[in-house]
Amino acid sequence: MSESRPRYVIVVLLEFEPAWLALPRERRNEVAAGLQAIVARHPEVLVRWFDADAFGRGYTDFVVCECSDLERYHFLWEELRDSILFTTPYARLKDVVLGLERGYQRYEASVAAAP
Repeated sequence: MSESRPRYVIVVLLEFEPAWLALPRERRNEVAAGLQAIVARHPEVLVRWFDADAFGRGYTDFVVCECSDLERYHFLWEELRDSILFTTPYARLKDVVLGLERGYQRYEASVAAAP
């Protein structure tokens, strides 16, 4: 991690609708391929998708994003939200959790460096 660039971790909680489950798996795979293409256009954001149906409460899936630039993250999600997954909607964004990696250590370093 570069000390000059903060590293953000964002967890996006999603809830997939019954309409998504009603789709044939082939169609779901086509939609997923479209999402992967969007993510590929934003290489500055590391994206990992997780299925949580069997474990979550109030959400069915979650996405973990890591980035050093929140604007890049925002642009990724603007494009994802314009996709069929959210415009149909097959999924709803339930919540977003944001954290700054080593945030307290970065704060302490900035206080120590202050005049």
